[in-house]
Amino acid sequence: MFEVLRVAALLAATIAAGMMAGLFAAFSYSVMPGFARTDARTLVGGMQAINRAIVNGWFLTLFFGALILPGLAAALHLGEEQRGVLPWIVAGLVLYVVTFGVTVGVNIPLNNALEAAGDVNQIPDVDAVRERFEAKWVRWNLVRTATSLAAFACLTWALVLHGQIAAT
Repeated sequence: MFEVLRVAALLAATIAAGMMAGLFAAFSYSVMPGFARTDARTLVGGMQAINRAIVNGWFLTLFFGALILPGLAAALHLGEEQRGVLPWIVAGLVLYVVTFGVTVGVNIPLNNALEAAGDVNQIPDVDAVRERFEAKWVRWNLVRTATSLAAFACLTWALVLHGQIAAT
């Protein structure tokens, strides 16, 4: 039973990290380049709508799950026979903590500032709002894309190693 819990925690951590990496990557290679080709009103209004829509149960479960589940998986892999897996889980956790920190420390405050600008059709200088938001948000999204992808890779490798240990 303990082994099932250990595998389930590691698998859930890996899936959550992968889903978050995919979300951040999608913004990097499609959403923001698409908005870059539009006018300021479209970008500001579109991002305001996305920011309102994304705060939902699915996102919050994955966003916080990718933070909590690797810690649980690490705790469950403290046994001597699992020590080869543990560094990869911890690396995945540390990388996702960076992702989480960037999101909470940079991207969310930028999203909040965009929302505070008000109704996109009532903003007197929507180009200035875009200017304060876009480049910084995109740059830091690239950072969290890289760190979340690296976290996913570490957790995936931990799964591989776990499987090799279990097979012996």
